[in-house]
Amino acid sequence: MIHEVDEGLRRLLAESGLEVAGVEVVFDAPTRDWAARRSAPTVCVFLYDIREDTGRRGSGAGEVYDTAGHVVARRAPPRWFELTYLVTAWAGRPQDEHRLLSQVLARLVASDTLPGRLLSGTLAELGLTVSLDTAGTGADVPAAADVWSALGGELKASLGVRVRAPLAGVSTAAAPPVTEGLVVRSAGRDARREDREDDEDREDHEDGDHEGRDHEGGETEPGRRLRYTETGDPGPEGFAGPRERGPAPARRRRRGDRHP
Repeated sequence: MIHEVDEGLRRLLAESGLEVAGVEVVFDAPTRDWAARRSAPTVCVFLYDIREDTGRRGSGAGEVYDTAGHVVARRAPPRWFELTYLVTAWAGRPQDEHRLLSQVLARLVASDTLPGRLLSGTLAELGLTVSLDTAGTGADVPAAADVWSALGGELKASLGVRVRAPLAGVSTAAAPPVTEGLVVRSAGRDARREDREDDEDREDHEDGDHEGRDHEGGETEPGRRLRYTETGDPGPEGFAGPRERGPAPARRRRRGDRHP
């Protein structure tokens, strides 16, 4: 999910004209060594904090369907996470950096969500809203000065961007739909007689009679599988045929009933 959010932000910033102007969009950590190696105008989108939004954790499971409308899997509800980015502009002069940062800010605040056309992978499959908060005040989020101190660089003008995105739940494959019925086998007369005689032999053996008996058993007829191939609308009475009902039995008189 994280890389899909990265790709959505990259596509969103590309719509502001950065790529046309030759400005590169990267997701590297803006350390001192990285800044020394940079040679072209760059917009850096650095992810530095990931936290779950436990207030949006759900329960239950949803169903996943194939193209034929059959249930093929059951998926746990998604879990939501907040991804916080530090967005900075890098150029030869501070004025150029501020111009780039202003261009990025104008594009980010124009929408409160990542447009669906820019989403990919599981984010596009889930079809849920990915919210976007730019330059807002987030609770329990490290301050920009602390981030720069951890990176070992000098404090620089930056934008805080927070994205709330869903992480798809685990899917469990479902059993295929039932297309065949039970196997029905009918035993012949000789086979049924042999079963009865076997039962008698077991009873005699328990009573102390150990004399063996020879039987000529019959063969069981091959099974026949019921198939549901041409089932239609069962109608109001279901698949079972209608049956005739007799008249209701006469009501038994109780003691104390009055005669008409």
